[in-house]
Amino acid sequence: MPTETVIDQFEEHRPMLTGVAYRMLGRVADAEDVVQEAWLRWSTADVDSVREPRGYLVRVTTRLAIDRLRQVQSRRESYVGPWLPEPVVTDFGPAVPDTAERAMLADSVSLAVLVVLESLSPLERAVFVLREAFGFPFSEIAAALDRTEPAVRQLAGRARRHVDEGRPRYDVDPAERRDLTERFLAAAAGGDLADLLALLAPDVRLVGDSGGKSKGPLRIMESADKVGRFLAAVAQEHGAGYTFRFEEINGAPALVGLIDGTIDVVFQIEIVEGAIQCVYIMRNPEKLQAVPA
Repeated sequence: MPTETVIDQFEEHRPMLTGVAYRMLGRVADAEDVVQEAWLRWSTADVDSVREPRGYLVRVTTRLAIDRLRQVQSRRESYVGPWLPEPVVTDFGPAVPDTAERAMLADSVSLAVLVVLESLSPLERAVFVLREAFGFPFSEIAAALDRTEPAVRQLAGRARRHVDEGRPRYDVDPAERRDLTERFLAAAAGGDLADLLALLAPDVRLVGDSGGKSKGPLRIMESADKVGRFLAAVAQEHGAGYTFRFEEINGAPALVGLIDGTIDVVFQIEIVEGAIQCVYIMRNPEKLQAVPA
């Protein structure tokens, strides 16, 4: 097969392969490494004998991602403070015009889902990603993982139960999410505790990921009073130096905070029944590199 054809076939599937790897690993660099390794294997394979390039590439990428996940999980046990997935700008573009498909992709890459996926085994996570995010049939997933179809169905059922138990199911209208995010920005930037408390659910949680590389809470904070007072104090101490912009991060609106043109923080909120249920704060400078300044 001509070299150009080998490259073209891989590039056709690269976005999907990157999507699978990122949802498996939660970091762009790790996902890119896995996809690069998949390319090396594809470029040296007897591609003329491959009947279904997509299936072959998904199988290779998934198995590489499982191996990488097992490696990084041990490193995350020694991570300083809470661990959050690396934020990525999401723009599914005209290639995904269908509203249902777009919603499925956005949901599967949301911070809330990716955080819950951390509690799954590598195999459960692979099955969930391939089935729930990309709609692969159980037969193809079984072939990719070298498992029987009944075994894959059991893995899918366990994974779905874990995800459903780990986060509340509540569909938020995009306009409502944007409005609440804007109000959150105004209240947080102004350091107005009363306005913040009016937006926060009583049992709200704040999860900050600094990796010990910048200032931030090293434990998950809980309750509206503690979270509100923390945000108000941060605004009073640092608020004047920030400029903010809205960006779609991991399928939902987020606030990107910059100091002198450099991204310093990303805020995102999780909404349940009209109130902020969780505030995510990402300040690890290594993870913020994936967000364009």
